[in-house]
Amino acid sequence: MTAIRNSKGFTLIELLVVVAIIGILAAIAIPQFAVYRQKGFDSRAQSDLRNAASAQEAYFASYQLYVSVSETDCSTKLPGCTMSNGVKLSLTAATDTFNGTASHTNGSGKVWTYNSTTGGIQ
Repeated sequence: MTAIRNSKGFTLIELLVVVAIIGILAAIAIPQFAVYRQKGFDSRAQSDLRNAASAQEAYFASYQLYVSVSETDCSTKLPGCTMSNGVKLSLTAATDTFNGTASHTNGSGKVWTYNSTTGGIQ
């Protein structure tokens, strides 16, 4: 007489295979996630530099003067200019032009530059 097994569930081998597959997928995905985060931080620095340049131009339209600012005093010297956490910004003003640089502490280390004479971020 054969006993009919009425057991439900997974075997140990099946569970180990699933855990191994998840481990392989995680090993592939985690380094890519770090790269995506760096790109996001770099984009944040670019965006803040572009916003600061726009605020600088708005200030010039009102006062016919550019001002030198950093990330700490951007919101007080340039109305409407707010900085994201971790962004290092510097705008250096001359009489009728200004140059700006921005980077993020968690980014790839690239420094973005803005020149008011040529316009745009390089």
